[in-house]
Amino acid sequence: MIRRLFPHPLLSLMLLFVWLALVNKVTPGNVLLGAILGLVIPWITAPFWPDRPLLRSPGRALVYVIIVLWDIIVANVEVAAIILFKRRDNIRSCWISIPLELTSPEAITVLAGTITMTPGTVAALLSADASCILVHCLHTDDPEGTRDAIKQRYERRLKEIF
Repeated sequence: MIRRLFPHPLLSLMLLFVWLALVNKVTPGNVLLGAILGLVIPWITAPFWPDRPLLRSPGRALVYVIIVLWDIIVANVEVAAIILFKRRDNIRSCWISIPLELTSPEAITVLAGTITMTPGTVAALLSADASCILVHCLHTDDPEGTRDAIKQRYERRLKEIF
């Protein structure tokens, strides 16, 4: 019964908080409207999520988010240094093909989003069989090392989470 009313409880909470952040004012009316949106939207979209991904380790997901946020901060500083202090001739941008061990579409999407959100890298293409992702890197002296770092830092953790 509760599963029918709250098909996606975390999504409901997230929608409530996003609504309150968008209106930028916590009033009883805004909380009520956010709660209604948080109930109605997941209920309407539930048929489109027949095989919801289950997080095997929500605690590791939180650690993953913290690591990604830290990496975004560090990458911002690194990209700023590249732009401000490197001569154009010394910037070595390249395309890196990263073979994937992930099989879950949701995990692959999170990996591609993580790569793209981290300044200096963009996930540009996923192969048709989802076995590899093509990443453009603004600057790297070691493409293989960058590939291995992405696999170790992100993909390994996503395999544990999904």
